[in-house]
Amino acid sequence: MTRPSTIAKWLGLSVAMIIFAALLARAPVWAASAAAPAESLDQLAERVKKEGGKVTVYASLSNRSIEVILPAFMKRFAGVTVNHIDGTPNQLIARIIAEARGGRMLADVYSGSLVYIAQAVEQKLLAPLSVPEAAAYPAQLKSDTWVATDTQYYIIGWNTNLVKKGEEPTSFEDLTNPKWAKNIMGEDRDHQLLIGFAKRKYKNDDKAIELFKKIAANQVEFHRGHSDLAEFLVAGQRAVCFTCYSHHFPPRVKKGAPILPLMSEGVGEVGGAVSIIKDAPRPLGALLWARWALSEEGQKVWAQAGETPAHPNVEPLEKVRPTTTYMLGIDDLKEMPRYQKIWKEIFQIR
Repeated sequence: MTRPSTIAKWLGLSVAMIIFAALLARAPVWAASAAAPAESLDQLAERVKKEGGKVTVYASLSNRSIEVILPAFMKRFAGVTVNHIDGTPNQLIARIIAEARGGRMLADVYSGSLVYIAQAVEQKLLAPLSVPEAAAYPAQLKSDTWVATDTQYYIIGWNTNLVKKGEEPTSFEDLTNPKWAKNIMGEDRDHQLLIGFAKRKYKNDDKAIELFKKIAANQVEFHRGHSDLAEFLVAGQRAVCFTCYSHHFPPRVKKGAPILPLMSEGVGEVGGAVSIIKDAPRPLGALLWARWALSEEGQKVWAQAGETPAHPNVEPLEKVRPTTTYMLGIDDLKEMPRYQKIWKEIFQIR
């Protein structure tokens, strides 16, 4: 005969197991995923189908990304549909904030640049994002609520009709040479360069400020918009650009544009990051999107869409990652107003 104490212990254990199972069932999806990290994407997709087979993604995507990434996901996970809501990053974050305040969240996933991800974090709109795919990413490309999907880089470029072979700049320091006077142009809002040099290359504000003051002495001409800046370089508006995006060079060079990039160094930043909305109506769908987007498989699709994958093991289609990069992270956002003020003072931007 079983003793009463043994029965009590058994009942106690059973009740505890039932309570734990109930709590786990009600827990956010990220907690369940952390508890079962070995679950494959295919297994997760089956659960997503039972959830309704849908995920709503709020993201500013290029036309090419819309044409490549969304169909690739739906082909990979047949039976799961992506409802993509497009808009500018500020429009999308405003919409999510409005949904949260109204008590009716429609978004499952938010993807945007760090400036807007930071707003979502501030508003406590994001769920913890603990997925096995994030392990491959360096610290500056992830946090406990987001992981980068793509990156972009500020570099030097020049017009080959205006700069003779052998006389090209080989570093940002070269642009302090008086021979570049009235020959340099850039985008006036790109204070990220100053942060990258101050925090990463020199690890010293004064040295970075001194560098850009010397570049400013060469009477830099500024334009708004990086696509326009690249086109002005192609047209020979000025010989050198010092805040061009690296990914703007390959497609123009292929078409015969007389421009070349300096790929030895550049300042990098997160172009886009994926996050899961805290009160997502379809948390499993959100988890599937996030895990796939961050996997090597998903990142190869990002590359096919013309993006520069954030995953360190996935190369972009073109050579757009500088050999040495001074990568900015979310912690740098806090100091952006200070560096922006210094940048404007250096270049006398109003």
